[in-house]
Amino acid sequence: MDTILVANAGSSSIKFQLFDVEGGGLKRLIKGQMDGIGVRPRLRAETSEGEVIDRTYPVDEVANLPDGLHKVGAWLRDEKQVEPTAIGHRVVHGGPDYDRPVMIDDEVLARLDRYVSLAPLHQPNNLAPIRAVRARSPNLPQVACFDTAFHRGHSALADHYAIPERFHAEGVRRYGFHGLSYEFIASRLPQVAPRIAGGRVIVAHLGSGASMCALLAGRSVDSTMGFTALDGLPMGTRPGQIDPGIVLYLIDQKGMSTAEVQRFFYHDCGLKALSGISNDVRELDASSDPKAAFALDCFAYRVGLNAGMLAAALDGVDGFVFTAGIGENSPSMRARIARRLAWLGIELDPSANTAGGPLISRSDSRVTVYVVPTDEELMIARHTLGLLSGAGEQRLKTARTA
Repeated sequence: MDTILVANAGSSSIKFQLFDVEGGGLKRLIKGQMDGIGVRPRLRAETSEGEVIDRTYPVDEVANLPDGLHKVGAWLRDEKQVEPTAIGHRVVHGGPDYDRPVMIDDEVLARLDRYVSLAPLHQPNNLAPIRAVRARSPNLPQVACFDTAFHRGHSALADHYAIPERFHAEGVRRYGFHGLSYEFIASRLPQVAPRIAGGRVIVAHLGSGASMCALLAGRSVDSTMGFTALDGLPMGTRPGQIDPGIVLYLIDQKGMSTAEVQRFFYHDCGLKALSGISNDVRELDASSDPKAAFALDCFAYRVGLNAGMLAAALDGVDGFVFTAGIGENSPSMRARIARRLAWLGIELDPSANTAGGPLISRSDSRVTVYVVPTDEELMIARHTLGLLSGAGEQRLKTARTA
């Protein structure tokens, strides 16, 4: 059986899914996560037959991300009798070099190392398991799928900062992120919401990391994130859009080093800073502290402002889509945001919103509103299969016999 393993590595966890590719299609076999890596390692997974796995490991057995992926691979091989014939990886930043998925080799890895400073929370964690697999199984095909790639078709107007051209040539430009999520949503709209799929749609990927994207006929034309994943909306621990003068202030007046500023912006801002309580919308929603409500209102306010920007980029809006952890699971946040977007003609159906949709707007709403679950892992599996198929069946045969 030919299978594709999809790995989505975070700071202390690896989400994974296994897909059967027999017959040229994709069937999800296993979905799971290895989390608590280096602290309290725990493997949780569920098979397509409904079998649930939940086990813990000693810290010294799963001390880092490569250990985590190795342990997942060993579990698949020893207990499930499955040896993946390829691995697809989420890689957050493809820089100016990559506008589509790519087969990983040493040159690709060297290029991707250049973008660690642009995504310090993600890029090193994305690349570490790739290197470990290459060391153990150099003939196993690995594919990098980039969160920036879907946005690379932006116009020069959307792509440029107002800085000298030489910096743009070096790669200092607006990239946009969460592209795998937006690409999946664009692929689902013809089935879920055919009336708006070919039109002007704003998609809000709202989770611990949050951004929004303007889709025109399924293509990204602009995004709230730019050069790095710090820009745009406030997030769980990231500030979103911020005056560059604040960076200068922190360095010049507060004596912070660039490393300290970087850590501050990635770990100590966002909802965590606004509330002083938590970066988790569920905890803030349940809190009676006025600061919790303020943080949630701040988030909704910024979503509303950025929706106006993206509506301008699209010359109007036909549909609005909520996705990702907060977008899919928080009716109260969707309602908060909808109130900010009433000027667009958005009117939610309270019952449909509570039920989770997919259609959650009233019949008289000028802009239709949907909740569409995202599936970045399936998108990665599709890209991996497509790249392998493009390289010919021989690549899979080589992987099986290596």
